[in-house]
Amino acid sequence: MNERVKLIRKQLGMTQEQLAQRLGIGKAALSMIETGKAGLSSRNRNILVQDLNVNPEWLESGKGQMFSAEPDLTAYMHRTDNSLPMQSVPLYSIEGTAGLVPLFTDQTQAKPVNFIHIPNLPKCDGAIYIVGDSMYPLLKSGDIVLYKQLRDLNDIFWGDMYLLSIDIDGEEYVTVKYIQKSDREGFVKLVSQNPHHADKEVAVGRIRAIALVKASIRMNSIR
Repeated sequence: MNERVKLIRKQLGMTQEQLAQRLGIGKAALSMIETGKAGLSSRNRNILVQDLNVNPEWLESGKGQMFSAEPDLTAYMHRTDNSLPMQSVPLYSIEGTAGLVPLFTDQTQAKPVNFIHIPNLPKCDGAIYIVGDSMYPLLKSGDIVLYKQLRDLNDIFWGDMYLLSIDIDGEEYVTVKYIQKSDREGFVKLVSQNPHHADKEVAVGRIRAIALVKASIRMNSIR
């Protein structure tokens, strides 16, 4: 079993420090587990199975798939995307980070509420929960979107789905919308999936933070 702990860490792209932190142990203790000098406690085993989605049968015997069945995942990929075999994507709480702007400004200081382990997706910077129904039925409140931060508005792929922060009378409004070109100079058109939500044009200068949506997860499909 011990050598499989190292395989899990490598597959998730985690360092010894990162996995040790998730298990609540020191790096030296994890190194001893990986080299067979110490055993894997039942507590650490439960974290691997319950939090990191490791298949318990594979962990015990090496039989079957390394990871258990994944949640209902929809990917939004471009031809230029290079997918990773597996990655550990931090899941953030908007309330806990006080919005997208501080999260994107200094993500190293933001504390994730959890991690999502997804195979065969392009590199993602993070994930957040969706609030609202403007993209229903494609997305509904409580779903998770995984995003890649956009640093230059000139890099927008017109017609694609974005997570963005908009300044409305000094308050931050976080939403997910399709972004289309506007006939008005200096504006973009925000388009909803839900037909009950009208399209809205906003000045580019009011967009305070923006990220390309790379995937979405429907929470009620997790087994």
